[in-house]
Amino acid sequence: MLRVRIKVKPRAGRNEVVPAAALDELMLVTVTAAAEGGKANAAVCRALAKWAGAPKSSVSIVRGQTAPVKTVEFATLDELPEP
Repeated sequence: MLRVRIKVKPRAGRNEVVPAAALDELMLVTVTAAAEGGKANAAVCRALAKWAGAPKSSVSIVRGQTAPVKTVEFATLDELPEP
């Protein structure tokens, strides 16, 4: 199990995962979905699962459901893939 802090930008031009350049920086996840009714959170989980090559069901937001900075848990990963 791996937990990662990310920053989310909803209503972006495209879905994209930008890995952190340094250990003290947050990963940036941009999604086209609006931050309404959990749509952006679901899009974030889908984008991260696709980027990491993990099942969608293994990615969940464990902290920050309504905030731009979130903690995401990958149930099936021990480390992030190389960028």
